[in-house]
Formats: sequence, structure tokens, C-alpha cells
Amino acid sequence: MPWRLILFVIIFAVFLTFITFNLENRCDISFGFAVLTQVPVFLTVFVSFILGLFCALPLVFRLKKKQAENQFKGGKKSYVDLPVEPPAELIAEEKIKQDAAQAKKRLFSKKHGS
Repeated sequence: MPWRLILFVIIFAVFLTFITFNLENRCDISFGFAVLTQVPVFLTVFVSFILGLFCALPLVFRLKKKQAENQFKGGKKSYVDLPVEPPAELIAEEKIKQDAAQAKKRLFSKKHGS
């Protein structure tokens, strides 16, 4: 099962439970120059949460921008420009070929050099 969906349903159920328990609970909100009276508690919590999300958005975008700048330092402009490492099988095969060529050179130089 998709875990994100299950987590969303659980959080939504907790949120609905909180609302139903606090439907009758009311509070006054003072802004210093104006007072809102008899505001439901769940509405106060929900609006506070949304305002907190909006306050956090600039921080998230600033962090993403810094991560992108750090990732592409040194002339790299995109993921396409990043070096790609060949598979291990190709590396091993190339190493075997190089070792065989070196062994042939040594053998050839011993036979004809001495």
C-alpha cells in the first residue's frame, strides 16, 4: 500500500477528531487594535498553521537555491554535464586487457632484449 496515502488519511482523521472535539470551544483573538470574539478554537489552530507554512516558504526556496549553487560549482551547468562512471564489467574487462598488454610487452622485451 502507498505509505504516503495511509499517512495522509491518519493525519486527516486526527485533524477531524480535533475539530469535532473543539466545535463548541471558542476563544477571543486580540490583534491589539481589534478583537475577534467567539472564534472557534479549531479555526484559530488551522489559520495559525497555514500562516506558519507561508512564513516557512521563503526559507525553503532559499535553501533549495543554495543547494543548487553548491551542486553545480566548478562549471557544471546541468545533470547532463556530470561525469558518468562506466559499469563495473567494462572497467574489469579494460583492466584485464591492459594487464595482458603489459605482460606481452614484458615477455617480448625479455626475449629480444637479452
